[in-house]
Amino acid sequence: MAKPVFAVVGSESLLGREIRDIVATSVPDMELRLIAADDERAGRLTRVGDEPTMVVELDAAGLDDARAVFLAGSAESSSRALKLLADQSTPVIDLTGAAEEHPGATLRAPVVERDSGESVPPGGLIHVVAHPAAIALALLLRRLHAHDAIRRAVVEIFAPASEHGTAGVEELQQQTISMLSFKTMPRAIFDTQSAFNLLARYGEEAPIRLEDSELRIERHLATLLGLAGEGEDTPMPSLRLIQAPVFHGYSFSVWVEFENFPGIEALESALLAGPIEVRGPEFEPPTNVGQAGHGGISVGGIAADRNNADAAWFWVVADNLRLAAENAVAVARELV
Repeated sequence: MAKPVFAVVGSESLLGREIRDIVATSVPDMELRLIAADDERAGRLTRVGDEPTMVVELDAAGLDDARAVFLAGSAESSSRALKLLADQSTPVIDLTGAAEEHPGATLRAPVVERDSGESVPPGGLIHVVAHPAAIALALLLRRLHAHDAIRRAVVEIFAPASEHGTAGVEELQQQTISMLSFKTMPRAIFDTQSAFNLLARYGEEAPIRLEDSELRIERHLATLLGLAGEGEDTPMPSLRLIQAPVFHGYSFSVWVEFENFPGIEALESALLAGPIEVRGPEFEPPTNVGQAGHGGISVGGIAADRNNADAAWFWVVADNLRLAAENAVAVARELV
């Protein structure tokens, strides 16, 4: 029997490459059709794992007969693909947010859904993969709240340049080189100095505002925390998004106040399951660099708050690209 074909629009993007890697290494019953987007060149020969594959044009023929379409390129290429698919019943798995305002869109995060036991109603064609920061925080907070009720929480989120794709990574790299060689820095993505710097806001000419990304994370997290589960909904934390001068991987500093503090060992035990790795005090806290290429989240540096007997601090890291791509592929496997 022939394998079902899934098209990837933006196959050379950071997210597209991550999808290709996951499928090649762990999903043998799926075939990918690579669709050129943005500056990608159609007709080029590349590989998915060990298999040679040709990159094809983004047109109706390229999307025809696909079991579903991953949107992993720019907002522009995603919007173009959505127009080409407007009169078809082909499911779309959107990692870009381009389809988020579509009236039939459903926010998806299978790793959180499995943890909650909630199933998504059948028949939806637009699957929007939740922001990876929202997925990471939902995994942590839901698991904590299921074992020991949370009174309130505060989160500082440190975002990597790779959230802006290859362009963001390259700009951070060029800014770093320019700073060390006393040259003018490129500013197309951040419109300010991001190298060797922490940003609470981008420059006025930045194409995407940091505040808008923060609000998107907040919306997605609120939805994921509201999924079915044991007991009452997990309380929504206060959060702040900071742009960090790192290339890949999110880091989170999380403060949680409990109704009744259970102790550090009980917290570690509550978290240690499924997609959550816990680093106890005998290990170094996890880092975004060490988490690269790994799914789920890693938690460490758990410490009681010296000024609040019911609170604790958590240090959390996640590979944003891997987390988003794994959830997208999990949606695709539901459609096989």
